Amino acid sequence: MPAIARLGHVGLHVHDIETEKAFYRDVLGLFVTDEEPKMGMVFLSARPEDEHHELLICGGRNVDDRDAQLLQQVSFRCNSLDDVVGYYRRFREEKVPIDMIVSHGNAVGLYFRDPEGNRCEVYWNTGLKARQPYLEMVDLDEPADEIIRKIRDSVAEHGEQGIVDRRALEAQDIH
Repeated sequence: MPAIARLGHVGLHVHDIETEKAFYRDVLGLFVTDEEPKMGMVFLSARPEDEHHELLICGGRNVDDRDAQLLQQVSFRCNSLDDVVGYYRRFREEKVPIDMIVSHGNAVGLYFRDPEGNRCEVYWNTGLKARQPYLEMVDLDEPADEIIRKIRDSVAEHGEQGIVDRRALEAQDIH
């Protein structure tokens, strides 16, 4: 039986390619690996030596309503909690809209919006096992060791059945 190794890339239709390219390159730190301006395509990667592109942005978005639900999310994995905290600080400086900051038990996720309102996430895998859905608010202004301690304690208590913190749900409005 054939098997999928991992997700290769996600493509987004956008209105303003240059604004989106600048956001993913300058704020998120992805590398532009190729561009085709005539076709309206920009290829970006966090690991250009391993993966030519993990994100493709291209023109042609044909929905103007910012409330239209076109994409559930694009998630970018970080190597450490410090990376997620670093993005949290950068997003505050850059005034990037943050939806929520949560523990999924198995990960810490920082959800945000790109310039065209697409929901994205940067996350760190905790290495813990937790039944999903698992959604608890996290305060990234706390020291990292305290964040990790709280997550471990919570997973010890709720990991087998999962948990949904209503405040986190209301903050995100995902039902």
